Amino acid sequence: MKNIYRIFALFMIGVLMMPNIELHAGNGDRRGTSGAASLLINPWARSSGWGGVNTANGTGIDALFSNVAGLARTKGTEAHFNYTNWLQNSGIGVSAFGVGQNLGDFGVLGLSVSSMSFGLIERTTVNSPDLGNNGTFSISLMNIGISYAKAFSNTIFGGATMKIINEGIDNVNATGFAIDAGVQYVTGDNYEAKFGITLKNWGPSMSYSGDGLSTVAEYMGRSMSVEQRSASFELPSSLNIGASYDFLFEENTHRVTVAGNFASMAFSSDQFTLGLEYGFGKIFMLRSAYTYEDKINTSIYNENSAETLFSGFSAGASIMAPLGKTKQNPDGRTLSIDYAFRLTKVMSGIHTIGLVLSL
Repeated sequence: MKNIYRIFALFMIGVLMMPNIELHAGNGDRRGTSGAASLLINPWARSSGWGGVNTANGTGIDALFSNVAGLARTKGTEAHFNYTNWLQNSGIGVSAFGVGQNLGDFGVLGLSVSSMSFGLIERTTVNSPDLGNNGTFSISLMNIGISYAKAFSNTIFGGATMKIINEGIDNVNATGFAIDAGVQYVTGDNYEAKFGITLKNWGPSMSYSGDGLSTVAEYMGRSMSVEQRSASFELPSSLNIGASYDFLFEENTHRVTVAGNFASMAFSSDQFTLGLEYGFGKIFMLRSAYTYEDKINTSIYNENSAETLFSGFSAGASIMAPLGKTKQNPDGRTLSIDYAFRLTKVMSGIHTIGLVLSL
């Protein structure tokens, strides 16, 4: 049976590596040409404060952004409620909800929903370009994910997510889907060494359609409706490889975890992330990370500018309160408050706060 698990793990790794041949990571001609950029926004406070470095050791709903295989380590029922203030004073918010349920020998099932809000925007038209004369409209960006993960042994975990992507305004819309898939491997006397690999946002191209792409034109004295076709765009695929190691002290009361991650990005510069987390029992955690990519230290306003508004630094903390023991979850019920901050080069950074209930 153990050989079957090893064969499955090697097979999954091979499947994940194959699509990377088409990713063309590092191709400067493709940078910035993908769409559905909301897929690159991490809505979960724990992994966001850690720079998404937890490809190898992410667990529960929080692992859905970094590596869905970590969902398999959900012991009971877990629910996350998160809100992100995206760039201070921009008026943009990201709301996210996720729930995971352990089904015993059948694995773990997860559902996640994230939505971006931009407020109301004044509408203008070609014939009426002045603000205030045409009402308002809103932008809709929503991602829905259905995830499944399973522990194939005490050391091998695998999972996949099917995402439905929808974005647009009242008269122009685009809908698509993407797949995440990943594996995690843990080893050591206390399972302190962990490795992970995941393919994210792999799927077909998307394009916009709707009445907003139609105009009325005059041709030979007659008015007719002319429909413009939207160019298609690809999804921001990436391949992530990560590792982590837990240093345990005083009978596991104190924990220091060092984690690293390499992200091969299809439409932007490759990223290298190094993170550090301190945990005091199951009561308090403090984490920080730094992500490096090409030109990250240059200004976004120069001719040869950086390709990201992030400065690379992120930090976060979690405070957990025990709520009692359960038979299903040996760790017991807990209520956690999470906070994350990501430093940006403009608009004073990004703040995320989350509430986690584990039953």
